[in-house]
Amino acid sequence: MFEMITSHYVEVVAILLFGIGLSLLIFHVNLIKKIMGLNIMDTGVYLFLASMGYISGGNAPIFGGEEVIDASNYVNPIPAGLVLTGIVVSVSVTAISLALTIRLYNEYHTLNLDEIYIKLKEKDAKEDE
Repeated sequence: MFEMITSHYVEVVAILLFGIGLSLLIFHVNLIKKIMGLNIMDTGVYLFLASMGYISGGNAPIFGGEEVIDASNYVNPIPAGLVLTGIVVSVSVTAISLALTIRLYNEYHTLNLDEIYIKLKEKDAKEDE
């Protein structure tokens, strides 16, 4: 078991990062911690994708006049492109999430989701009267 973990340590770290991010996302009520958890989950996914696309000793898939011998000798560029695209999307989602968090804080003066929910219900009850 230990040999398998040490030979696939990058994948194990990626799974641990995803688990840590998921636990932050599920168990914390603070919005900033939830955004941090989402970013940690993203990092785990990007690490996993990058590790799956890498071939030890592989060459870049750019042909410099040589003849292609075998496709298995080249590193797959698609996971790297997916990771780059994912990072751009992740930064955008984080920016929007933080902007919405600031607006929520300005409105309710807290980042605790339970308190925001209670204040929102109180506001709805006052409007119904």
